[in-house]
Amino acid sequence: MTELTESVLRGLGTGSIYALLALGFVIIYKATRVISFAQPAFMLAGVVAVTYLAPAVGFWAAVPLAAVGTGLLALGVERAAVRPMVGRPAFVVAIITLGVDVAVRVVVNAFIGLDVRHVGDPWGLRTLSLGPVELQQRHLAAVTATGLLVAGLFAFFRFTRTGLAMRAAALDQEAALAHGVSVGAVFAVSWALAGGLAAVAGTFAAAGASVDAALWLIALTALPVIILGGLDSLPGAVVGGLAVGVLQELTATYANDLAWLGGNVSVITPYVLMLVVLLVRPYGLFGTREVERV
Repeated sequence: MTELTESVLRGLGTGSIYALLALGFVIIYKATRVISFAQPAFMLAGVVAVTYLAPAVGFWAAVPLAAVGTGLLALGVERAAVRPMVGRPAFVVAIITLGVDVAVRVVVNAFIGLDVRHVGDPWGLRTLSLGPVELQQRHLAAVTATGLLVAGLFAFFRFTRTGLAMRAAALDQEAALAHGVSVGAVFAVSWALAGGLAAVAGTFAAAGASVDAALWLIALTALPVIILGGLDSLPGAVVGGLAVGVLQELTATYANDLAWLGGNVSVITPYVLMLVVLLVRPYGLFGTREVERV
């Protein structure tokens, strides 16, 4: 029972990181109807920015500064590479974001260099004892930060004029334009929010470890998450992220009892789940089912 509880708690910590990454994907998709493949690059850029800022201003100031900086980077990408493509087929814009991802990662990799870089988090690999259960402090911090950010996003979308404008544009862009909503501003804010969320997610993904050029691969797990939760559902991104994280950790814990599965089977577990969901419920658990009239 202790082993099961520890696996679930680790899964919630890992799933919180997936949830933040998935939220970025979903926010951009709801606003623009385009899947942004630039999120892995923004995550890597954000965490590298933290490694440079933390020694100078401290971890607690470095994370929000890096999130703001990454948000501005994402905003610049939207203005320079995505905005001119408005009206083009969605797959063309998606390919543009894939090119942006490669270009940004090449530049960021130059800042990683050969030195070992750390985000300077105050937790490291320290644990917290809850009776017989050992919980890593970084996982607790990730869950707490995700909860605060999700609550903040809910308040933003529910009570601010910009958030209401984004919800209106997500439902019907033409109707939103008719009521005076600046769809261009909605696009810009959605990309900035996604960039900031990616930076925070990358920081917790690198907590307790060093930062290297392969860190961006973690962001790919957000794809099964948004397929599970629904491509246009913010609650689905959170629930899907936590579910995928728990499933992955449980698989890693108990896979040794099933030797025929081979090693590192937990790495592919999210993608196996994605295939199953696509076959059974392709619009996700909370996604909107597309209805076509014939």
